[in-house]
Amino acid sequence: MSTISVAAVNRLDNWLMQVRLPQHTTGLKRFCWEFWFFGLKQARACLFVGLFFASVLLVPRSGLFGLPRYDVLLILALLIQYWMVWSKLETVDELKAICLFHLVGFALEVFKVSSAIQSWSYPDVAYTKLLGVPLFAGFMYAAVGSYIIQIWRLLQLRVVHHPPYWMAVMVALLIYANFFTHHFIGDYRWYIAAATLGLYARSMVYFTPLDKERSMPLLLGFILVGFFIWLAENISTFMGLWSYPNQLGAWSAVHLGKWSSWSLLVIMTFTIVAQLKYVKQRIDVPK
Repeated sequence: MSTISVAAVNRLDNWLMQVRLPQHTTGLKRFCWEFWFFGLKQARACLFVGLFFASVLLVPRSGLFGLPRYDVLLILALLIQYWMVWSKLETVDELKAICLFHLVGFALEVFKVSSAIQSWSYPDVAYTKLLGVPLFAGFMYAAVGSYIIQIWRLLQLRVVHHPPYWMAVMVALLIYANFFTHHFIGDYRWYIAAATLGLYARSMVYFTPLDKERSMPLLLGFILVGFFIWLAENISTFMGLWSYPNQLGAWSAVHLGKWSSWSLLVIMTFTIVAQLKYVKQRIDVPK
């Protein structure tokens, strides 16, 4: 990416953060403007996601320049990530958190595609496959972390009545562990979801789509993000990026139950982001 494109993104960010409506704009007109800028900020926060999924859509299944598709996607994901840090759209501390998402996601992928589990598979060949998982796969989890980091700044998020950090971390660990253990001792997803509901029941997230602060339950935010990830998963499997067992003969929609899994994964990702110093400053934990 050129210096010009970096400057353009920075100007866009400054404009999105500083734009104001005339003082007496009210009613439906204000709602439409706020909804429009909310969408613009969401789209900007999805910069990494958008560039990565554009790569998925544009790189042919046969690959490019003699390289298999999965290898090309890994190279492009690395270039996008490098550009995000070089342009200061992400800090080094944020990159460390994103690398943690990558590792956590890759470990889960290795387990899920193993011969003993076979929850899904990556059918295409690649030089950069490790234990059956192409290395680009971790970036799909890192993309979720990148989105939360970016939207935190753009919407000036703050959270009130956040549960004690040790409880949030404990629930996040249980969520992650259940992705592994449900193959052996049963799926306790809904028990964990019930505990999460109780833990975050009072938590509210405040955000600024334009020039006034708005709020909604934090749990609703988790559910909405999980839904859009589920939609992205449908697009990815339709493009043949990976396949569930029921999609090997012909594509079919990803089971709606995956929405709950993704929503829980968003909670786990949010918990990691919440450990960043500048994020903690805008999180209220009652004493």
